[in-house]
Amino acid sequence: MEKNVAKTKAWKKLASHYRSIKDVEMRDLFASDPKRGEKYNISLETLYLDYSKNRFNDQTMQYLLDLAKDADLHNKIEAMFTGEKINTTENRAVLHTALRNRQSTPVYVDGKDVMPQINAVLAKMKKFTDAVRYGDFLGYTGKKLTNIVNIGIGGSNLGPVMATAALKEYWAKDIKCYFISNIDGSACEDVLSQIDPETTLFVVVSKTFTTIETLTNAKTCRKWLVDALGEYAVSKHFVAVSTNAKEVSKFGINVDNMFEFWDFVGGRYSMWSAVGLSIALAVGMENFEKMLDGAYEMDNHFRNTPFSVNIPVILGLLSVWYNNFFGFHCHGVIPYDQDLRYLPSYLQQLFMESNGKSVNNSNKFVKYDTGEILFGGAGTDAQHSFFQLLHQGTQIVPLDLIVPAISHNEMGEHHEILVANALAQGEAMMKGKTVGEAAEELAKAGKSAEEVSMLKRYKTFRGNRPTNTIILKKVDPYTLGMLVAMYEHKAFVEGVIWRINSFDQMGVELGKKLALNILPELRGEQTKEHDSSTSHLIDLIRKIRK
Repeated sequence: MEKNVAKTKAWKKLASHYRSIKDVEMRDLFASDPKRGEKYNISLETLYLDYSKNRFNDQTMQYLLDLAKDADLHNKIEAMFTGEKINTTENRAVLHTALRNRQSTPVYVDGKDVMPQINAVLAKMKKFTDAVRYGDFLGYTGKKLTNIVNIGIGGSNLGPVMATAALKEYWAKDIKCYFISNIDGSACEDVLSQIDPETTLFVVVSKTFTTIETLTNAKTCRKWLVDALGEYAVSKHFVAVSTNAKEVSKFGINVDNMFEFWDFVGGRYSMWSAVGLSIALAVGMENFEKMLDGAYEMDNHFRNTPFSVNIPVILGLLSVWYNNFFGFHCHGVIPYDQDLRYLPSYLQQLFMESNGKSVNNSNKFVKYDTGEILFGGAGTDAQHSFFQLLHQGTQIVPLDLIVPAISHNEMGEHHEILVANALAQGEAMMKGKTVGEAAEELAKAGKSAEEVSMLKRYKTFRGNRPTNTIILKKVDPYTLGMLVAMYEHKAFVEGVIWRINSFDQMGVELGKKLALNILPELRGEQTKEHDSSTSHLIDLIRKIRK
């Protein structure tokens, strides 16, 4: 049985330390240490983290590192990498790291090395993606398949959506990618109205091949294809990422075109597996493997680097510091790159599904906060959306500012203006603007004493708001792999500190089960016992639909 983290010596030391540092201004930390920005940064190949604009000092960091040691983080990391069943509620290993184990070092689950089967699927993916991209695998009418439609939901959608958008500059010139996830019929209609059945390949991603949203969408797309080309076209225009060969075959898909993934890979960690088939079709297997290479580099860094200079560990500990001691329960991710615009949505699932838990590993309800509400958007759009609250609102939200130094599209001054905005936001969040500074600025602008008195508070920024700045050389497959793996390991660190299982998602189940009860009632069956609100809403919608 694990110790209650809130009762450990390390936690209590942090609580006491918090009381002495909670009002310290980052301005003062920088003033007292002119080299603070050079001191608190870590580089890993093409990725650079500056975490100096955070509310901590050396003593804070030592206490946080003690917290990691107290949680046995080092051994927990080893347990994950070596195939121990750390997903305790489902009795499963957690081996997304094995999917990008580029040295194929043996990893055993139940005494069996999983690397041969992982490498076999990667080889199968390469053979198939090459065949599609080079025109050796053609559609039913003999045309090249250039429209790739991924049908999945959750991790089977968010990872491929994010990565294909991030790597748009690496797509084959004749390839277009589309995604259908929402059960809303408009999601199917939006895609089907844009594509030609003769040149379309559907990738149906469902481990069990029973996920209601995915299978409903897949059946709608199947009917659309059959109406256009006939029943025999299905096997030439549909492939599956699944383990249920019986249902895949029943659907009409050739099981030779079924790509397997495993129970030791959770959905939100699965884009490194055959779930990433649509990514590989778009950018080529060579670039997909470069993404695996980048993730592997971050894996080795996380596993082998001392915690004091370990990027995911530092990021995870800082989030715990803010969430549990300052009460900052939100975290923003702002990529200053249009191609990374879907990264915040991807990370929402990663963090909120992983660590949105209220029962610890000792089967006890926790009495401290877990998880963090993650949101974000692409800079500079986000600056004109929700940054008003971040600068002057009463809620303090720590931020990650992600900045590629080089753009794929260096048009005039665009990228320099973009980078200037990113760096300025970090400085503004930290420094703010005092009432005195605002008054002086207004006076210099020619405002009267009365106007200065009236406006100076409105022009004040409290500052002292934390940011991490993550500099990337460029958004390429390798760097994207590093970046995503960094966030995966950050979520793991948080879960270990909080003593929760970051790898199940039982909170997803209840609403889905209740939906299956309500569905026949919407179709006309007698309404069963619900609360009065739900019963009334069912009756109302039935009447409207009639």
